[in-house]
Amino acid sequence: MPSDAATLQALVRSLSHENEHLKLLVAKLQRMQFGRRSEVLDAEDTQSSLFLDGTITPPVTPLPQKSSEEPVRSKPSRRPLPAHLPREVELHTVDTHHCPDCGGQLRSIGEDVSEVLEYVPASFKVIRHVRPKLACKGCDKLIQASAPERPIARGVAGPGLLAQVMVSKYCDHLPLYRQSEIYARDGVELPRSTLADWVGASSQLLSPLVEALRRHTLAGQTLHADDTPVPVLSPGKGRTKTGRLWTYVRDERPAKGEAAPSVWFAYSPDRKGEHPQRHLASYRGAIHADGYAGFNRLFETGRRIEVACWAHVRRKFYEIHQAQASPVAATALDYIRQLYRVESAIRGKPPDERKSTRRSRDGPILDELFQWLQSTLAQVSRKSAVAEAIRYALTRWTALIRYRDDGCLEIDNNAAERALRAVALGRKNYLFVGSDKGGDRAAALYSLIGTARLNGLDPLAYLRDVLSCIATHPINRIGELLPWNLMHDRNSKIIDRAVA
Repeated sequence: MPSDAATLQALVRSLSHENEHLKLLVAKLQRMQFGRRSEVLDAEDTQSSLFLDGTITPPVTPLPQKSSEEPVRSKPSRRPLPAHLPREVELHTVDTHHCPDCGGQLRSIGEDVSEVLEYVPASFKVIRHVRPKLACKGCDKLIQASAPERPIARGVAGPGLLAQVMVSKYCDHLPLYRQSEIYARDGVELPRSTLADWVGASSQLLSPLVEALRRHTLAGQTLHADDTPVPVLSPGKGRTKTGRLWTYVRDERPAKGEAAPSVWFAYSPDRKGEHPQRHLASYRGAIHADGYAGFNRLFETGRRIEVACWAHVRRKFYEIHQAQASPVAATALDYIRQLYRVESAIRGKPPDERKSTRRSRDGPILDELFQWLQSTLAQVSRKSAVAEAIRYALTRWTALIRYRDDGCLEIDNNAAERALRAVALGRKNYLFVGSDKGGDRAAALYSLIGTARLNGLDPLAYLRDVLSCIATHPINRIGELLPWNLMHDRNSKIIDRAVA
């Protein structure tokens, strides 16, 4: 151990910083493993911002205590059962037409009606396609109706079954081996290998539609981009490698845009920056993204502009606040809360109105927050977690405030994170993707299912309808099969097909 006081003090400071960092790391890991994943602050933290509407400066006084008065709870009401479901009427009558007391004739004075929701399990059926053969009596010419097209040539699976397998895997997160076990309980033996072949063939059949979806997604002026890891089996090594699924979301609805929302996924065997650069080579516009360095080269030419994410900034301060109850982190969260309060008020408004409101309301908040971050950074230890969170915000400040001056942009990249939620849920249910080709298939089907859901369609009904006609659909009119060009009734039948 050093003997002089200055060296000892420096050592203590270094160990203190390291201890703070390790505590924060442990707290983050514990929250990921055992704690809630929501980043909503506790009720007392929310109360601290209730009086911020009339001021920009966040509170520095202790948080107010919870009110002792119990909130008035409304009596829960049962929602009526969906009106579109078929109804079966069971009439329950008495066995006699006479009063059991006096023997008088009974007459009807009304009825009581109650409803019970019942479930009819899904079932298999076999469709036999019969094509009579006809021969001409004069010349013996053979006449017969054409065989109906099948989604998979010479395959025994109909479009409904193929859609069920894919939606179960990529929307309901059921691995193929579990599906095989479920089907076996109905007496239908469908090995996992057969199901995998069907998914591969269907993905290949749907590839022109996915390409049309990619073109639509990259045709907008704003884009949300993100990625997530997926374990992929490494052939011959007996272990997995880490692949990536990249998501690109076009959603202009918050700025009252009329273009249909869409999401396009792409798979890569690693996370090199060359992949998003290749994916977005033809794109021109604004890209909402996190701080991943692989996106940086996209912004060098000026044909694309970076829009940073306030949710990522908030998350860093939130993790510090949860782990250390830091007053500095609490103040930063109060500032950011004010920005999001403005966003809640202008969501779905036209771009000009959003821009005007942001400049008048967000502008002063952002200016004061910038000054506060700079002054606070000079006061805290450079090696502390708080300093790291502040530097994260300051180094991206230009990209963080870009949304203020453009009503078409968003304050965060949550649209991309929401799109990746399905991948994260699926990752908990299967051990790994079987191969790089399996990653490409997953990307294609996540794209179609995610876009169908963004447009309010039932993914199962959508894929069933598409698979029933895509084999014979003209390739130059493939856009007609995109989700927003298909209108469905309650029975999931196509009632109109708009020309793309």
